[in-house]
Amino acid sequence: MKKIILLAILSCGFISNAFAAGDATAGKAKAAACASCHGANGIGIADNFPNLAGQQADYIAKQLAAFKDGSRVDPLMAPMVAGLSSQDMADIAAYFSSFSRSGEAPAGSATSGDTPSAAAPVATAPSVVANAAAGKELYNNGDTARGITACVACHGDQGDSEVLINPNLSKQHPEYIEKQLNAFRDGSRIDPSMNTIAKHLSEQDVLDLGAYFKDPKAVASAPAPKKSAAKLTFIGDVEAGKAKAMVCASCHGADGNSLIAVYPKLAGQHEKYLAKQLADFKAATVNADEGRNDPVMGGMVATLSPTDMQDIAAYFASQKTSASNVATNATGEKLYNGGDASRGITACIACHGSEGKGAALAGFPTVNSQNLDYLKTQLNKFRDGSRHNDMNSMMTTIASKLTDDDIAAVAEYMSSLK
Repeated sequence: MKKIILLAILSCGFISNAFAAGDATAGKAKAAACASCHGANGIGIADNFPNLAGQQADYIAKQLAAFKDGSRVDPLMAPMVAGLSSQDMADIAAYFSSFSRSGEAPAGSATSGDTPSAAAPVATAPSVVANAAAGKELYNNGDTARGITACVACHGDQGDSEVLINPNLSKQHPEYIEKQLNAFRDGSRIDPSMNTIAKHLSEQDVLDLGAYFKDPKAVASAPAPKKSAAKLTFIGDVEAGKAKAMVCASCHGADGNSLIAVYPKLAGQHEKYLAKQLADFKAATVNADEGRNDPVMGGMVATLSPTDMQDIAAYFASQKTSASNVATNATGEKLYNGGDASRGITACIACHGSEGKGAALAGFPTVNSQNLDYLKTQLNKFRDGSRHNDMNSMMTTIASKLTDDDIAAVAEYMSSLK
């Protein structure tokens, strides 16, 4: 499951900033003030200070800039960065990035000769015992049932990110990881993707992930849990919904498997997502700037009550999606699974999963076997802003960077997923 994504412990975001090239030699002098917390070689002196050694330079520079402009709030870091220029930040980032993850400098480099200065932290026994193996499982596979997408697609195998604006997590202090996850969870650190995911993490999850990142290569895989067939349960009344959904059949099919390419298949879609779309269509009839504007659907939902919407959503969610006959698209597969960091395009797999099944609790829809023309239309609508009922403008932000060829390719790949 190496392609899946948590969109990240520290910041997966939708940012494509290009940072100035840094000078590690100059950065060594400029980073002297950082040593009191982060160590002369980037190894934090205590668990609540992050290791910077071997971190992505672009990520370090991005965080320094965020501390300076106030978009990331920290009372200790704010005064430290107040006087730094963009070049200073790039130089400091280059300096810490030049070390190995263990704090060792490359032979002959400007930073060679530095020695670790980390002090052994004093730990307090937690009330919940961390399980690094469970953290590894969650990192690699997420937990779709709880709306938790896997971290690996943004942060790489064993926490070694290949995306320059996404942080390396391997060899990081557990306490620091826990602090950041809890900040994303309670909203004191803002990132739309991470806030969405972290809110579903339990205290145990946070501790498990922190324990895993301490030394990912040393953690064995947890035994695979026994899977049992789960019985689907719904908030709405499926039988009542079946009767109420009869009027939908002409466009969407009696069982939700529309045979008309421009209309979406509703069969097997998440109940929560379907109910939200119906409510959004109705909201747009009152205020076109709110909800999801569609003249046909606006008329169809005008008389529906919230109970009606929930029942209809439950009915279609209970049906089985018919497989599409669309061929896969290699370009679309690459964009879906890996995104394009150079253009700030986040991988689709982060929210919609490796099989295109989305995440019910997080409100991310299934996209597998969806009608191809419908997928293209929706991506175009997100791109031009005519559809804007997505969570935290996530789809609008991503789609705005897609070309026509991107949309055609990724839509084909999603439709081909079974």
